Amino acid sequence: MSERRSRLFKRLTLALRIIRKKPTSLAGFIIVTFFMLMAIIGPLFFPLDIRAYPGKRYLQPSWEHPLGTDPYGRDVLSQIVNGSREALIIAALTGLVTIFIATLVGVSSGMLGGLLDEALMRITEIFLMIPQYPLLILIAARLPRELNIIEVSFIIGIVQWPAIARAIRSQVLGIRERPFIEAAKCLNLGRAHIILREIIPNLMPYIVMNFFLALTGGIYAQVVLFTLGILRFTTINWGVMINIALGESALINQKAWIYLFSPIICIALLQTGLVLISSALEEIFNPRLRTEE
Repeated sequence: MSERRSRLFKRLTLALRIIRKKPTSLAGFIIVTFFMLMAIIGPLFFPLDIRAYPGKRYLQPSWEHPLGTDPYGRDVLSQIVNGSREALIIAALTGLVTIFIATLVGVSSGMLGGLLDEALMRITEIFLMIPQYPLLILIAARLPRELNIIEVSFIIGIVQWPAIARAIRSQVLGIRERPFIEAAKCLNLGRAHIILREIIPNLMPYIVMNFFLALTGGIYAQVVLFTLGILRFTTINWGVMINIALGESALINQKAWIYLFSPIICIALLQTGLVLISSALEEIFNPRLRTEE
């Protein structure tokens, strides 16, 4: 146990050193941390008020309303802050669902082989041949009721797992040919031991990096569903804000530009932060990419 803690401490120390010395990684860390703090404690300082105030339509930025107001007279900044919580929760849950399914399929296919491998890869290829967003829209549109954030995350996750599953399978096919796997087989340690104690730990860096990619996919997918009005509006989030702004002709209404572009800028910044962090993780997990120890 102490050895594992020592390895974890060394890995965390290395990660902090790389993040600190690499400006892009540091920028990504700051951006993602900012949005996480916004989602966690932001609503305490900027509570959401969904009541309409017709007399305050499209007010310009001021001390009272730093980002102005929307078509209903509601504060835009409070919507941005409160919308970040649902956006991040759905993205995180989507990432977990995506990685779980992809890892289960990829490891099972790569390790077990045979007819199971053929069947799983055919199913994966069928999913890959169907365009992701049309399939996602079709599934979400056919559901007859409002969905909670767990259900939304699951729907997105079951659509975006195939590409990651194939990549994980390729990694497993390479790992299972290494000498320590052959040694484990010679010792008759069992398939479960080999998968859980040998394969999965060696896949973890790859899984973590793909988790961050799944986060970005989850953010895009939920915004698309809410922007197009496929999912019923149960609360305020960034996709809902874009939908309302477009419904108010924000592209040609100069008074509505701030309301339209505020969530778009937040989405772009968050995506940028996640991509920058994923590049730092690649350097952390791959010693050949490090320019300095």
